[in-house]
Amino acid sequence: MHTQDKILSSEALKRRLDAHRKKGQRIVLTNGCFDLLHVGHTRYLSGAKAEGDVLVVAVNSDSGVRDLKGAGRPILPEKERAELVASLADVDYVLIFDEPNVEALLEFLRPDVHAKGTDYSLETVPERETAKRIGIRVAIVGDPKRHSTRALLSRLADNKNG
Repeated sequence: MHTQDKILSSEALKRRLDAHRKKGQRIVLTNGCFDLLHVGHTRYLSGAKAEGDVLVVAVNSDSGVRDLKGAGRPILPEKERAELVASLADVDYVLIFDEPNVEALLEFLRPDVHAKGTDYSLETVPERETAKRIGIRVAIVGDPKRHSTRALLSRLADNKNG
């Protein structure tokens, strides 16, 4: 599948996921800003993919990233971030979302697993109650949080100034 074909609306994605379910495949949903792709992201997505058969990545919209990360973010626009994520082998589908968390997507898409990075614990996942209520397993995946876009940007600024 071509990279652009992996980026879908939530309605088109729901139809695709229904076809995967009919084949008995397990769906994993994860999410993030993915503002500057780094090794922590790839390890996180690889860990998420290991939790099921089909990996869906919800990418925060530009306005969502600004709300979460502040002024000057995102670095890359949402369509480019979605395309970068979609180009990764572990990623089956990508969608862009505007909400502050993925509770509505969990309700609408009904994945089998909701994967979050190691900057969360099972007790701190924002969507944990929604996932529990509708029977979605939450998994913490990826390597320890030693990589971040914020740290990468800081290192780039230090190199520029030093």
